Amino acid sequence: MLNFLFRASLLLLGLLLALAIAARLLLTSLAFHPTREAGATPEDAGLRYEDVTLTAADGVRLHAWYVPAENARATLLFCHGNGGNLSWRVDSLRIFHDLGLSSLIFDYRGYGRSEGKPSVAGVALDARAAWEWLENRGVAPDDIVLFGRSLGGAVALSLTRHVKPRLLILESTFASPFGAVRLNFLAPLLRLAVGDIWNSREAARHLTMPTLCIHSPDDGIVPYREGRRLYEAVASDKTFVEIRGGHNEGFLKSQSVYIPALDAFLSEHLGRGPAQGQTVP
Repeated sequence: MLNFLFRASLLLLGLLLALAIAARLLLTSLAFHPTREAGATPEDAGLRYEDVTLTAADGVRLHAWYVPAENARATLLFCHGNGGNLSWRVDSLRIFHDLGLSSLIFDYRGYGRSEGKPSVAGVALDARAAWEWLENRGVAPDDIVLFGRSLGGAVALSLTRHVKPRLLILESTFASPFGAVRLNFLAPLLRLAVGDIWNSREAARHLTMPTLCIHSPDDGIVPYREGRRLYEAVASDKTFVEIRGGHNEGFLKSQSVYIPALDAFLSEHLGRGPAQGQTVP
């Protein structure tokens, strides 16, 4: 009898381990949709830029762009979403530049020209490498605006456990990855197998810097309720802005609301206008 129970226990443990591995692989395949093909560059938007290579703590080399703004009032560190690569975000770089921000955008491992394959732990290392590049460049934490869009918001929130930017902006971000539409039907299984690996809501409860949350009720990928849940969890001084349009184009379709909201948030905490900010390298 004891022998049977021992074998049954081993079998159960093996099944649970296999389930956890399979669930993590499934979550990775659902969470990351990288492309290698290059699209536009900042130059196509009339921006001068520097091609940058970052090195993560585990040795993976990452591709990034640094876009300087004259008389910048701060430097924005951009954690992009789960699809494509940095070349898909040139419109955003133009907006940030026009708001008087220098910016550093990087590709996670496995995206664009970055080495490796994406993973939850890996992209966290990648964000840390981007932050350290700015520090080594002489940019003080108090001059950094951390920006995360969609999955990039979860990456940015994870980074705030280790660093303290001046400001945080979260756009179209989930409180929990299991709240995303495509994961709804798998949520109980995935949560049981791997836990809440991006516990963004918990990270939000420990924020100390002013935070701007942006979301659209028309978002068909990360539901609006997720953005509200995340906003409600933010412990620090916070602002919520509602835009319109789908998950990937809301910021473009709502520029008449989106850009003034960004400018107002930046002006409140950094001072008004690009020319009145402090030049950063």
